[in-house]
Amino acid sequence: MMRMNQVWELLAGISIFIIGMRFLEEALKRIAGRSFKLFLKKQTSNKFKGILGGALVTALLQSSSIVNIMVLAFVGAKVLQMENALALMLGSNLGTTFTSWIIAVVGFKLNIEELAWPLTGIAGLIWTILSSQNRFYSWVQFLLGFGFLLLGLHFMQTGVEASIEKINLDQFNRYPAILFLLLGAVITSIVQASSATIALTLAVLHAGGIDLHAAAAIVLGAEIGTTTKLLILAQGKLPDKKRVALGNFLFNTISSILAFFTIRPLLHFIQGPLSITDDLTALASFQTMVNLLGILLFFPFLKVFGKFLQNRFTQNQEDTSFIHKVSINEPDLALQATQEEVRHFMFHLVRYSLNGLGITNWEFKPTSWQPVHVQKTPEEQYVYLKDLHGDIQQYYVRLQASITDLDQTELLDQLLAALRNGMYGAKSLKDALLDAEQLRNSSNDFKFGYYELSKDRMTKFLMQVTPFLAGEEKADGKQFLAIFNSLAEQYHASVTELYGKNRTSLVTDTELATLINYNRELYTAKKSILLGIKDLLLTPADAALFKDLPGFIR
Repeated sequence: MMRMNQVWELLAGISIFIIGMRFLEEALKRIAGRSFKLFLKKQTSNKFKGILGGALVTALLQSSSIVNIMVLAFVGAKVLQMENALALMLGSNLGTTFTSWIIAVVGFKLNIEELAWPLTGIAGLIWTILSSQNRFYSWVQFLLGFGFLLLGLHFMQTGVEASIEKINLDQFNRYPAILFLLLGAVITSIVQASSATIALTLAVLHAGGIDLHAAAAIVLGAEIGTTTKLLILAQGKLPDKKRVALGNFLFNTISSILAFFTIRPLLHFIQGPLSITDDLTALASFQTMVNLLGILLFFPFLKVFGKFLQNRFTQNQEDTSFIHKVSINEPDLALQATQEEVRHFMFHLVRYSLNGLGITNWEFKPTSWQPVHVQKTPEEQYVYLKDLHGDIQQYYVRLQASITDLDQTELLDQLLAALRNGMYGAKSLKDALLDAEQLRNSSNDFKFGYYELSKDRMTKFLMQVTPFLAGEEKADGKQFLAIFNSLAEQYHASVTELYGKNRTSLVTDTELATLINYNRELYTAKKSILLGIKDLLLTPADAALFKDLPGFIR
């Protein structure tokens, strides 16, 4: 039986290998992120260049995930056509086999322990000393990541070899190959790194734990499992991202399934006509051959396949709730839809304010609002607000071109001002939340108390303005002006109080700067929210009361 320390050594090796991969990814993205992105963008003139570009960049970055995520971003920004994006992904699948070749050719034929320990130790010490702004920081992190890769591979190798000695290997010969394929898919889906799965497979193969046929099945499973990350990242409103992720999944799955039924002929060709007798090199050759055959299989049909994907996910949920239902050729209805959409934006802004500051003693539930789009975290809510803001702005530009009536134009401009103020409030709140996290976790009673006070003040403010937003109270310019003035008075009183606490040594100069910044961002957020609701609800005449006040965005 395997001893527990052997199990932990094997698990530690896998973990350290994955950490090394992530260190390499992060370092390389900083070292040459823009260069690689520009290079990929240039590889879109034809599909053949796309395959070569995808393969080369993936080989250099040592991660197909980075390249595939870049492709998703390019597709979402309409930089890439569907078939060229698919070509890049085909090339990326080929490029990821470069890691397998390095491990197979070098990893088990050198004493990696002699290189892994000093490289990890020296690079690790330098990395901890250097500032992240230092120009050598990313290069040292790259070396540290490479050291972790070697160290993880060493632990996997020794852990597997020690374990194999305690196991009756004949039992594995009774298992069908499909189980090894499923094992590779499951492991890769969990660890989200096909390179780690293949490195472990090479280690077990090297130690004699499985034969080449079973190892090939695991590699095919890893090719399928690696697509799950992209499927998860593609979730959202953009159908093109979903189509590309689906295309990548179909590429890998179809290629792997076809290769699964031809494992023995492929391995026979590798070991026979190609005369590759070393099992490790044969496995790397098998992975490369499968991806090359996948390219040959799909390349002639990329245009057809692209059209097939274009017909998928056509029923996509809109971020907007009103304006996408109304044509700009009906100005009266379009203005009403714009007003309701901005109100919808403000509802989500209130939710973001509550969730971001962790306010739980009061909940905004207007009877006029039934939210279709619900995000769980403040980060997701802010991204949604940005997307919704962009959709409404685009609708405004198109609607503005079709309106000739001056009153309608003035109303439309006022609604856009409401939207801009609201988005500015969300941005100020986002900046404040960085300081709020620090204050919430502080051991300083005054700092924590100020955070709690800021929550109470935000709650009271929202309770003042949301009845107008929900239509429970009639909007009144004088009431809005009174709230605005009270916010200004509260802000100036808070600044005076904070400087007074600094004089009594309750906070340091650095802590004071954090509190002052936090106070200012929250004040700006509340002021902007108020001005946004004012522009949304008041008549142009009443809204003019605010035109000379500071913070007004038009």
